[in-house]
Amino acid sequence: MDNNRNFIIAIALSLSVLLGWQFLYMKPASDKARQQAIEAQQKAAEQGADPAAAAGAPIAPRASSAIPVPTTPKFMSREAAVADKSKRIAFDTSSLTGSINLKGGSVDDVVLKQYRQTVDPNSPPVTLLSPAGSPEPFYAYTGWYTDQADIPVPGPDTEWKQEGSGALAPGKPVTLTYDNGKGLVFKRAIALDEHYMFTITDTVENKSGKPVTLRPRAEVARLYEPTNLFGYSVLHEGLIGLFKDAGLKELTYSAAIKNFDPAADNGKGASKEIISDKGGWLGFTDQYWAAVLVPDQSKPLTARLFGTPQKDFFVEFSENPVTVAPGAAETFTNKLFAGAKQVALVDQYMEDNKIDRFDKLVDWGWFPFLTQPLYHLLNWLYQHVGNFGIAILLTTVLVKLLFFPLANKSYSAMNKLKMLQPEMKKIQERFKDDKPRQQQAMMALYKKEKVNPAAGCLPILVQIPVFFALYKVLLVSIEMRHAPFYGWIHDLSAPDPTNIFTLFGLIPWSPPHFLMLGALPLIMGLSMWLQMRLNPTPPDPIQQKIFAWMPVLFTFMLAPFQAGLILYWTWNNILTFAQQALIMKRQDKTMDLLQQIGLKRSNGAAKHGSHEAAHRPKAEPVRPGKAADGKPSSVPPAKAEVTAPVAEAAEANEAAPTAAGEQAVIDKPQQTDSATARPAAQAPVAPRGNLASKKSVKQRGKSGRNRRPGR
Repeated sequence: MDNNRNFIIAIALSLSVLLGWQFLYMKPASDKARQQAIEAQQKAAEQGADPAAAAGAPIAPRASSAIPVPTTPKFMSREAAVADKSKRIAFDTSSLTGSINLKGGSVDDVVLKQYRQTVDPNSPPVTLLSPAGSPEPFYAYTGWYTDQADIPVPGPDTEWKQEGSGALAPGKPVTLTYDNGKGLVFKRAIALDEHYMFTITDTVENKSGKPVTLRPRAEVARLYEPTNLFGYSVLHEGLIGLFKDAGLKELTYSAAIKNFDPAADNGKGASKEIISDKGGWLGFTDQYWAAVLVPDQSKPLTARLFGTPQKDFFVEFSENPVTVAPGAAETFTNKLFAGAKQVALVDQYMEDNKIDRFDKLVDWGWFPFLTQPLYHLLNWLYQHVGNFGIAILLTTVLVKLLFFPLANKSYSAMNKLKMLQPEMKKIQERFKDDKPRQQQAMMALYKKEKVNPAAGCLPILVQIPVFFALYKVLLVSIEMRHAPFYGWIHDLSAPDPTNIFTLFGLIPWSPPHFLMLGALPLIMGLSMWLQMRLNPTPPDPIQQKIFAWMPVLFTFMLAPFQAGLILYWTWNNILTFAQQALIMKRQDKTMDLLQQIGLKRSNGAAKHGSHEAAHRPKAEPVRPGKAADGKPSSVPPAKAEVTAPVAEAAEANEAAPTAAGEQAVIDKPQQTDSATARPAAQAPVAPRGNLASKKSVKQRGKSGRNRRPGR
């Protein structure tokens, strides 16, 4: 009883924490923050004010003075911020559209043409980078800085001029120039490939009569905290950097603010942690998109990743200072990746540009040896069948085939265990007050029948890693974003859009998040219930009830997950059910599948599953005057009414195997004949008050003759 109580308490606490955190905090908080951000932006667009102020946040400088940012007198809509085409250089490729800002020479207008905000093909494309002054400033900036106050260097407010004319295009870079008026001429060449990689080359020419020391630097600034984050620790979204010796650095937005030291950099404020390393890359990563800088992989650098209390976030690096002699020039080159994290493209960039471990830009989790092969398998199947849902179904079949021998052995053991349940029930009843002997008897039975009770856990242990690997693949791979299946499933990377509590759209209301139960999760729950009906029933009644409710619990728990994941789990349950049914039918030809799953009532015969009851010959009734073995009885019954007590006594005296393999009599000990050492025959009990019957019994016992009752 204590074990059951502890078992129930542990399950209840675990589920309450899991469900409470997921349904009552994470999702409502994310939805509320997203809604507040949308309302604040709309209000700011109408009033021409700072959306942070509209949301109630205090207006403060957008960053510490250690980081140069553009001066923005007021906030405006993004459309208004990029409207002045005379101050921008446009670009339009098959993957990107946007412009380069001549003020500051920054890349601050990037729109992903191939991806839409929703599954609706007419929805707006995804916006990645936006200029300062817009509701969500997010841009990349490169340049120089110096400690010499008398040397002007270009900054975020510098007005650059374009050499020549024309738009930026693949194979057609543009060049910007700036003359500081004191002998230094700065040039910035920006190139763009067919996809998402910008190459920015800064050059400084010293035409003055004295050497100048400058330090090249680059940064990505995000002057707001995103509100549409995925919201779970299983996926990193925020500041990221990977370096040769320091390794991978991941900071959430809250952790980045904690990394800010207002007293650093001579009181200007900077990062607490300063990374001195070589090579690598650093920037911001979202679920599907990223904006990261790629320095020269052969040069040492100093990097910082931090945020300010005003929720302005910066990722920057600088190289060693360079001294430019009079008449000489120095060049600083880095790359900017701004786009979708397409796996094949990221791998190609890593190989072509020799970027150290650039594939970690896609968050494969702690077990990339599972998630990456699974992704490549799904993607390969998709290229052949043209549907990621079909690819998931085929992947499930391949996984089942791979582990078929192990699962087959496990299901066979589970079926044997199910057939032993009547014997197990007898042992429980026999030793219900003696738990140690009950366990010993159970183990003896398992050993005798060569059954491992833990064998049924092996299929689940195999399934769990695949389940989480597929969950991770669906979560991080851009290729499965908005990937349709059939019917009502238009996005395998999103939850089932239907809901039974709205009668699948007939009732116009929005139920709470924990009641979001779609059609596909219901099918999954039904398949799980059918599959569990073939498993052995737990011996403990309380555990039986818990396992009976598990399909309902899993249905609600998995309903908010991606439809592709629910599709995998459902199809896996169906395949498991078919495999188990086939094994059970092979081991017992008389097995009725409908009766096993509870869809067909028993016809009154012995239930399936008890091999003892199924194959034991039926006992013949004991006739008056005969013993159970068919020989003449030495003690004939007095009347017909005594045959029932005789039969019951014979049944009660049957021997049963104990844990040690001995024969024990269940009822009270029998009396023995001292002369023969055999059990003494017990005279049948005559009905009370019938003296004649007692006398006749005594006479017949002396004569040894069998007579009909009543004579």
